Amino acid sequence: MPRLQGRRIIITGGASGIGRATVSLFRQEGAAVAVLDRTASPDGAPSFEVDVADASSVAQAVEAAAKVLNGLDGVVNAAGIFSAAGLAETSAELFSRTLAVNLTGTFLVIQAAAPHLQAAGGGTIVNIASGVGITPTGPGSIAYVASKSGVIGLTKVVAMELAPSVRVNAVCPGAVYTPMTQSFLKNASGATDPAIAGRYALRRAAAADELAAAILFLTSNEASFVTGIALPVDGGRTFH
Repeated sequence: MPRLQGRRIIITGGASGIGRATVSLFRQEGAAVAVLDRTASPDGAPSFEVDVADASSVAQAVEAAAKVLNGLDGVVNAAGIFSAAGLAETSAELFSRTLAVNLTGTFLVIQAAAPHLQAAGGGTIVNIASGVGITPTGPGSIAYVASKSGVIGLTKVVAMELAPSVRVNAVCPGAVYTPMTQSFLKNASGATDPAIAGRYALRRAAAADELAAAILFLTSNEASFVTGIALPVDGGRTFH
């Protein structure tokens, strides 16, 4: 039997990157999926336009998705933006916008979805944080690192608040090939930039499908005794 048979799940950022890979895998595993994104899902799943940094937009999109799916059993928060800017180059506006999308957006979706999950008798939430939220790679990415560290803390406290009926976990990717990252992960020959690959025990970046598999595990019943964790899926960077 498919691992998510009968589950009703919303996925933010589901139109591209890790979110899109997760939409595809979850549908293969039997889930009914609704995508919340700024653009429509290219995979044919029901889509709802949303600005995750706007509370009203999130509330409307979550309600509409829950209506179409006839309830909710799960959430994947994959919407996010990235900036490599360091301290001197990061404006207050850039810092605020990055936190608004990556951290506040995750909070708003959880807040809107939680009553539906509880009404269903329980469910799962998986947030996409980052390995740099555990251990930064070095200087730079000030706003991004701050936002993803915040997602890890948010995950842990929400896991305590929504237990025991709702399990809440985070996945912490390392370098992943997505439309957002291709330009700086690959060198002229199309391989992972050696300066980046050298940070990883597995000497490469991940495919989005590899992150989707970890998200599937945390959403499935195989992780029924797992909550409040920040799972590195980073090719060994955080220990290497």
